Amino acid sequence: MGRTTTIDVYQDRCEQLFLAGGNAAVRRAAQEGLEELGPQADLYCWLALGHAAEDDDDHDDRAEEAFRAGLALDGDHLGLLAGYAELCLRADAFEYPGRATRATVLSRRLKELAPESAEAEQLAAVERWARRGYWEDIRMRAVAGALPGRDTEAQACALAEDLRQGDGAITRDADTVDRAATVRAATLEALSGPWNAPVRLLGRHRTAAWAVSAILCFVTNTTLRQTGVVDSFSAWGYLWVIPVLIVDRRFAAVRKEAEARHLAHLEAELAERH
Repeated sequence: MGRTTTIDVYQDRCEQLFLAGGNAAVRRAAQEGLEELGPQADLYCWLALGHAAEDDDDHDDRAEEAFRAGLALDGDHLGLLAGYAELCLRADAFEYPGRATRATVLSRRLKELAPESAEAEQLAAVERWARRGYWEDIRMRAVAGALPGRDTEAQACALAEDLRQGDGAITRDADTVDRAATVRAATLEALSGPWNAPVRLLGRHRTAAWAVSAILCFVTNTTLRQTGVVDSFSAWGYLWVIPVLIVDRRFAAVRKEAEARHLAHLEAELAERH
């Protein structure tokens, strides 16, 4: 296998793992390529992106090191310029004033080199995000906070569908490399058995369970106030939401475990294939 082909193979591995959300796996693949091939701007780009995606101060520092190492090899690399500029734009200007200054320089250079490129368009979107106002920021946070609930609702709907199909759904999807199917198979497996019957019941009717628990909370608190048991507020009424919260946490744990299993399978398959 030639040198160029090998670089392409490592890039393909990194891309597939990155799209699957395997940031640590991306870093491992990129580092493996760097150790085998020596310094490569493309692999430094993937290594940097694998760190930057973690959205953590320590990882941001490692990402900046990788971006700089890559740009030292190729100062006109569009991916490195766009990724480094995005990292700088997302940084806190008070804690990291130097990064804010570098964002302007990197952005200007990218637009000079390739103003119509996909990297330039992506960076323009990040720049609009960085200039967002107070109320827009609140709306964005609200959307981000609602996403886990939507994932759990989708998982509950998938559980209801798979339970209607019976045990055949497990054997059909258990060995697939599809991420969504892996989560569904893992959910069925984790929630099987008689002890999990109440969890399966609430999971199949999650929306109705939340609605009923909210009504019961309101009725219980109203009754406690009207009967004089409490003066204004009581936490007892909110005990009705505990079963649904337990189910949601169980779903989140199952989803996290299934995604980790899928990433491990994908990483092993890509390494073996190449």
